[in-house]
Amino acid sequence: QVRLVESGGGSVQAGGSLRLSCAASGYSSSTVSMGWFRQAPGKEREAVACVASGGATAYADSVKGRFTISRDGAKNTLYLQMNSLKPEDTAMYYCAAVRSTSCSFWYKFYDDWGQGTQVTVSS
Repeated sequence: QVRLVESGGGSVQAGGSLRLSCAASGYSSSTVSMGWFRQAPGKEREAVACVASGGATAYADSVKGRFTISRDGAKNTLYLQMNSLKPEDTAMYYCAAVRSTSCSFWYKFYDDWGQGTQVTVSS
């Protein structure tokens, strides 16, 4: 059974940092690409960053230079290091996974989702 569990969210002041983690289990294939999405109240879910199974990464323009996505294959864990946080980064953050060699910013591309972790940035 596939399972994604996020952790690491919390409340920080603007300019601070957080590191999100997503523990993945139940995948028998190594061809899994993953992504981070976020959704603020009243807004649509948007892509933050993704990493393909081969390691290529992509970032939304709004987080380039501030966020870093990475994965630890041995631990089956996806990370999102978030620096220089802004109030507009406040949202529920979700990790997602798909059995594919490529990743996407389209949320319907992904088959599996975690329950989310809340990030709140105060000014």
